[in-house]
Amino acid sequence: MLVLFTVISFAGVIAAFVLPEWSGILLIAGPCALASIFLWLRASVHRFIRARRLAQKWLILDGSNIMHWKTGTPQIETLREVVQHISSLGFSQGVVFDANAGYLVSDRYVHDSGFGKVLGLPEERVMVVPKDTPADPTILAAARDLGAQVVTNDRFRDWADSYPEVADPGFLIRGGYRAGRLWLDLGASSKA
Repeated sequence: MLVLFTVISFAGVIAAFVLPEWSGILLIAGPCALASIFLWLRASVHRFIRARRLAQKWLILDGSNIMHWKTGTPQIETLREVVQHISSLGFSQGVVFDANAGYLVSDRYVHDSGFGKVLGLPEERVMVVPKDTPADPTILAAARDLGAQVVTNDRFRDWADSYPEVADPGFLIRGGYRAGRLWLDLGASSKA
């Protein structure tokens, strides 16, 4: 449709300059030609932005699992360190929590925005699942939708029938602390 609009508007502009008796058509064809240029540029920018977004390498973090990595007790600082490390590697990330995650670190419910502020992530990149809802299928669905890998030490065996990719090498990225230092088994991911 945009192609047809562009062709007709530019044909009108050309006709207005070539045929003097058609000069009045320039009042309509001129703005239409400018509008078509604007629409082409806008479409190009949107394609560029979408291509960049798709080219980003995403990781989904199992927030409730990662919080236990350092000492075995849940600490938001542990997750914040992992988030910062992953950001420094150039990955885009989303974090998913169980509903009780806030109670584990602050004795109260914490919503998406609260965890986002603590982690330095936009609210739309953080999700606390509703009460009585397991986070695992949300984590796996998000990873599937984004073509992402999952950072966790969970094996998701209960979800392997619905999400067979959990058995794919490299889909689940393990991590933890050795001698007080963070390690992540990014393997081929760190090259992306």
